[in-house]
Amino acid sequence: MRTILARAALLLGLAWLSVPTLATASDGSFISSFNSNTQIASTIPANGDINPYGVAVVKRTVGALTQGHILVSNFNNGANLQGTGTTIVDVAPSGALNLFAQIDASELPGSCPGGVGLTTALVVLRAGWVIVGSLPTNDGTAATAQAGCLIVLNSIGHVVETLSGDLINGPWDMTAVESDDAAVLFVTNVLNGTVAANGKVVRKGTVVRILLDLEAAVPVERARTVIASGFGERSDPSALVIGPTGVGLGRDGTLYVADTLANRIAAVSDALTRTTASHAGSTVSARGALNSPLGLAIAPNGDILVTNGGNGNLVEIIPGGMQLAVRNIDSTGAGAGTLFGLAIAPGGRGVYFVNDGNNTLNLVH
Repeated sequence: MRTILARAALLLGLAWLSVPTLATASDGSFISSFNSNTQIASTIPANGDINPYGVAVVKRTVGALTQGHILVSNFNNGANLQGTGTTIVDVAPSGALNLFAQIDASELPGSCPGGVGLTTALVVLRAGWVIVGSLPTNDGTAATAQAGCLIVLNSIGHVVETLSGDLINGPWDMTAVESDDAAVLFVTNVLNGTVAANGKVVRKGTVVRILLDLEAAVPVERARTVIASGFGERSDPSALVIGPTGVGLGRDGTLYVADTLANRIAAVSDALTRTTASHAGSTVSARGALNSPLGLAIAPNGDILVTNGGNGNLVEIIPGGMQLAVRNIDSTGAGAGTLFGLAIAPGGRGVYFVNDGNNTLNLVH
């Protein structure tokens, strides 16, 4: 275990080689200079899947993946049943939409309790591996939600393996740090006692760290550890489940978590190397402009960017906790519940985000 953790610690330095140097404090607001909000494309594929959740930018051209394109995962099927979406779409910056993958539960090569319902947990590794979370239901309701899994696809959209079982229970969002031969995933889980509580808040949400070896023909899992627990979570008739969502890793190894129910951003220190679970992390920023924070990403200047599920705002927070800037990015005017995944555009030229109010990928810039 010590060797694995030492190897993981090295990843942080390797992963930022292509990223501008991050400041220890904000160099000024990242989002304040953005004046445009451009709709890039509809995210609805031919099978009618809706409710876009996860967003990931392709870092390197390999297989069917093109550098600079954006992958988006859909959570609902065409009948608008939550936890039944099976598609990942590829969107070019020009707006051209193509299907990257449509995942058939009957063809999964490993266990995925409940089947397929793709969540906000979506990452694309430089080697071309695409990893997406599944929190499936039978009928779109929390009563039928099951533990799901992480689904690993190759660069042409074919499923090669699943990661499930111990500690993976409703994977809801995810971020990754990587080198050429290894990757570390940080996954939030929101079904630890949630269904049984029948709408009551339970404080069992977790963040799980997974170490993958990328030197074999398919990624090989080497370690799985809970690094944070005790986040509030509950089922919800309109959102299916509410719990810890967005995650982003800072340069100093701190993992930031959007604690949705508590209207706060939590910090988990030493996320790459810790061997014990932090109890819901320490509070970085709470309330104020935060209103059901969902998606989370780290800006090029080191600030924390968060999309609010409660009012359609994008909030920028410095690592010290000050809420630096707020910008409304929900063009539909619906506000509540429309914003989930977000990702920094290449070169820091803006922020990609999905709006499930009109099933679109957008760029604020």
